[in-house]
Amino acid sequence: MADTETLILETTKGRVVIGLRPDLAPNHVERIKTLASQGFYDGVVFHRVIDGFMAQTGDPTGTGSGGSEMPDLKAEFNAEPHVRGTCSMARTNFPHSANSQFFICFDDARFLDKQYTVWGKVVEGMDVIDTINKGEPPRSPDKIVKATVGAA
Repeated sequence: MADTETLILETTKGRVVIGLRPDLAPNHVERIKTLASQGFYDGVVFHRVIDGFMAQTGDPTGTGSGGSEMPDLKAEFNAEPHVRGTCSMARTNFPHSANSQFFICFDDARFLDKQYTVWGKVVEGMDVIDTINKGEPPRSPDKIVKATVGAA
């Protein structure tokens, strides 16, 4: 895996490394890389964290309704399963509404398969994700301190 195909999240709980999958979702991976390189994700909280399901982040407002100023993405649904460590884009009920928010699955969530765009998988630090403060929203949310593409 090339360095440019890795996203490193330095969180308030520790370091998480995500292997990017441009073979599955090239436009979504490009968006994540662009936003990370602009510092968009730095300081953004995990605003929706459901035990046994997933941890969601990527909204600069922390409310679950915000996104970047870039246009929404056309869905790139794929057959990659939503299992522990899967990184997938959040969206509204409209399939082509993913923008900047994403979630990381704690456990199998196969009911999401082919309905959300999978763009990566945690390759290091899933134990860190497990410790993210839970809640919708969490009373004391954890956050992404810094997101970078490539080696850190």
